[in-house]
Amino acid sequence: MTQRGLVLKLLLRLDEDGGYSNILLDNELQKQNLDNMQRAFATTLFYGVIERRITLDYYISKLSKTKIQKLSKTILNILRMGIYQIKFMDSVPDSAAVNESVILAKKSASPRSSGFVNGVLRSFIRNKDSIKLPDDRFDRMSVLYSCPKPLISKLCLEYGDENAESFLINSLMPAKVFIRVNTLKTDAKMLAAMLEDEGVRAQRCDFDENALIVSGKIFSTSAFSNGLFYVQDYSSQLAAKHLGAKSGERILDICSAPGGKAFTIALEMNGVGEIVACDIYKHKVSLIKDGANRLGIDIINARVNDASVYNKSLGEFDRVLCDVPCSGFGIIKRKPEIKYKPLEKIKDLPQIQMNILKTSSLYLKPGGVLIYSTCTLNRAENEDVIGDFLKSNSEFEAINEFDGGYTKTIMPENFGSDAFFISKIRRRNKW
Repeated sequence: MTQRGLVLKLLLRLDEDGGYSNILLDNELQKQNLDNMQRAFATTLFYGVIERRITLDYYISKLSKTKIQKLSKTILNILRMGIYQIKFMDSVPDSAAVNESVILAKKSASPRSSGFVNGVLRSFIRNKDSIKLPDDRFDRMSVLYSCPKPLISKLCLEYGDENAESFLINSLMPAKVFIRVNTLKTDAKMLAAMLEDEGVRAQRCDFDENALIVSGKIFSTSAFSNGLFYVQDYSSQLAAKHLGAKSGERILDICSAPGGKAFTIALEMNGVGEIVACDIYKHKVSLIKDGANRLGIDIINARVNDASVYNKSLGEFDRVLCDVPCSGFGIIKRKPEIKYKPLEKIKDLPQIQMNILKTSSLYLKPGGVLIYSTCTLNRAENEDVIGDFLKSNSEFEAINEFDGGYTKTIMPENFGSDAFFISKIRRRNKW
């Protein structure tokens, strides 16, 4: 199967079955005998078409006599792929993008449809610089940043036009890969040098001595196999660090998988104490255990547990990390399909999150600290949930740790990381 054929197959599967793009791609690449350049091409094209879908469809609608709604999914995705290569992949000659798309249409659809594909793509080459964007503000932003209008409107309303546009611009940029140094085994200087020796570019972060930004085949390095680091976006690292865990304490990470935050907490504790790391799915608990074993962290007790139901057997904790399931708008540059989810499908999330937060709070000792966090930009899931919790639970108080407040919204421009929300509260000693 060619790289383009593979991408078409994955795009059609994503249309039909949903799921996460990264899981679909990783699973399929493991089955294919592709070299590094072919894998990179397929990855770029696959994510690019998903990321720019609204933009691509706008171009198609301007050039095709057949309405998009009447095009087969196969032909529509072939056109998206062709236009993406022409518009956004400078390494692909326009002629190659057209010819390969025509061949793909012949194999996947029919000779007649291949002629249609050829006509639309050649028309795009002739007219690509003269296609006018919509006049309406939100329509224009939707096409420019390939984001649904309702989400753009929501972001502008809740975070202001400047922050919203900055976030949308950033969402189309390549995601940085952050790793955290396993300080139980090494330090940042030694790790960076070791990675460089193995062909991985490693940049030390001036905002955190134990965080690195890397590019290259990190998982095939001896540094990885020897447990000298783990991958974790910096915003997620911050959420774990703000918990303030100390050596000898007992910590609960209620929604832990795949375990990055638990690992960061363990390092903050210098490997002394206990962390109970939970997930509702057994296979995800196995990921936590495997990661802890590779890193040589022995204070993590990973176990299956439902975060929404109080489990008395877990006991009491000094600190609780409550990083809840969310809409995920903060990570759309990594999983671009998330932004196309209708907003009405996330309306029940705040109640689910509140339930998990209330349950998590029951595990705290008097004086204990809780971090509530999400990887989304949605005030209903962030400020509203934690604010409503404090209003209805007088035994808890806010900890004003973030610029005088108890909540912090991390935007991508802060560290080059994902958008994230963190809040910090304490259970009162007496109430």
